Order: sequence, then structure tokens, then C-alpha cells
Amino acid sequence: MAAKNQPITIAGCEIQPGTRRSLHIDLARLYTNTHLDLDIEVIHGRRPGPTLMICAAIHGDELNGVEICRQLLKHRSLKRVAGTLIIVPVVNIFGFIHKSRYLPDRRDLNRCFPGSSKGSLGGRIAHIFRTQVLCQCTHVIDLHTGAIHRSNLPQIRANLDNSVASEMANAFGAPVVIDSKLRDGSLRQCADEGDISLILYEAGEALRFDDSAIKGGIRGVLNVMRYLGMLPPSRRKSSLPAPVIANSSSWIRAEADGVFRTVVNLGHRVHRGQLMGIVSSPFGDHEEEVIAPNAGIIIGQNNIPLVNEGDALYHLARFDVSTRAKRQVEKITELIEAQEMPEDLNASYN
Repeated sequence: MAAKNQPITIAGCEIQPGTRRSLHIDLARLYTNTHLDLDIEVIHGRRPGPTLMICAAIHGDELNGVEICRQLLKHRSLKRVAGTLIIVPVVNIFGFIHKSRYLPDRRDLNRCFPGSSKGSLGGRIAHIFRTQVLCQCTHVIDLHTGAIHRSNLPQIRANLDNSVASEMANAFGAPVVIDSKLRDGSLRQCADEGDISLILYEAGEALRFDDSAIKGGIRGVLNVMRYLGMLPPSRRKSSLPAPVIANSSSWIRAEADGVFRTVVNLGHRVHRGQLMGIVSSPFGDHEEEVIAPNAGIIIGQNNIPLVNEGDALYHLARFDVSTRAKRQVEKITELIEAQEMPEDLNASYN
């Protein structure tokens, strides 16, 4: 006889196996006395399994993840979930309302964990999120984009010393995986300290939708759910090769003020000493070349032509063999863009 799942309690609400519930946790109020809620969708399967959380917009202006969550909630396969799927489309509701990365006090919510019930606004929100939602999870996929005016190549960031997170990163199917160490105050660090395996998906630019990034994110979440045994195996044989693992990455910054003209773009391989762009005086009397300090692949890029000295221009990932890595990145990116969306994705959930 097949094992049966047990009820789960989230934010004081008991959810029975085989049910789907929308929860609303009171986070705070605006100075107009308007309530702000943390909206959560919980799909609690009939069969036991992991508890996976998909969360987005911990930075309020990073919108691709919000759309990934919205489309996932329509997927018919969620009827067959084993274990529990928790979807939080907007974590930082303050930033989302104001189209801002930050909270009203200019704090970055992703530097406020584990939080405190008596701390700053960011600390209080982080505390509620950790104690009411995160503590129920065994696995997490945290959805992000680049900052405003910066685009990121679809990539997974994870602490690859965590074997489960490493396997999740590989299963996701993004072109690039970066072995990224934990940052103080981040959700990743908080999850790791709670023995919760978390990977972070970065793709696109803040305040913009990127169809390829969204499509890759949806497919990646479903891939991870299949890897965790939360969904049946796909009827289609996967054609995506293994992602390439970056040894390290660094930002290349402007050495002068001026107008930035790019020569290379996201996903391009560069060799040491190659010209990547030019920063020119708007009056034409001076030009500063941007030269690659080492070989690698561009995984992040500044999109605004007006730059100050010290501004980040390119994010360059380094690999053991950058030529092979470039071919892998191109192949995975082309396959994601060419393939149809996963089964039943555009059908409404009944």
C-alpha cells in the first residue's frame, strides 16, 4: 500500500494532503494603515516527499521570477505533486510596490537574515519569512535577475560544497553554474545554516521581462522537481547537456567616466587582452579601452551607456577550458530557446 502524506502546518494553518491553499501572512502596514501581506500558495501532495519552496522578488524590482511563479501555478502537473510545493511570488512586497530593489529604509532584504522580531523592518520581515515559511522547507529555489540596467546570462549560483544543492544545480539545466560562497545575511546562508539546500537562479534584468529567461526558469524548476521525485519523469528525453561549472567570477569596472560602447555581449567568450568595449568622452577628446584581464565567458553586462569611473561593466566567469565552456553555453541556450514549453504549461489549473 502506497505511503500517505501527513498534514502540514504553515503560518498556523493546517493543510491536508491532496489540497491546495492560498495563505496570507500579515507582514506590516504602510503609514496609510494599509495591510501588506506575504501571499503564499501551497500545494500539498497526497504522497510524501520533499518540501520545495520557489520564491521570487526578494529584491522587489526583479520581475522574471514573479512571472515564473505565475506560470508555474497554472501547470497541470501540480495535481500530481509528491511532497509539498510552496510558491511565494513576491517576498519583498514593499519593493515590488515601489519598483525598487530595497525596503523603504534602503535596506537589502537579502542581507537581513535570519532577522529579528524586534529589529529593523528588514529584520522583522526576514524573521517572519524564516520562522513561518522557510523553516518548513527541505529545498529552495530562489529566483533573481540582474540589477537595474544590468543583464545576467541565465545561471545558477550555489554552494557546491553542499552535495544536494550541487545536484539540484546540475538538474536545473541552466547554461552556467557558479560555485558561489555564502554571503552574510543572505537567504542562502540562512537556509544553509538550517540544513536546507538552496540554489539561486539569476537571469535577465531588473524591471524587464525576458522570455528566454522565464522559459528557462520554468523548465529548470520542473527539472528539479523531477530530480527530487516530486513529479513523474518527463515523457520527453532530455536533450540538454550538463551545465558548465565556473571556477570563479569577477566584475570588470570602468577606469574612466564617459560613454560606454560594448564590443562583446552576454555569452561571448573572450581571451586575455581582448578588447571588450570602449569608454569615450562625450566630447570625443579621450577614449579608454576596456580590456579582458583573463579568458572567460561574459555572464553579466551593463546596459546603460553612461558610466562613471568604477561602474561595473562586465561580469566575467572563468573556466578551466573556456572554448569548451562557450560551446556548452551556446548549445544549452539555443536548445532552451528552440524547445517548446513543458507539457501542459499553458493549460489552466483546474
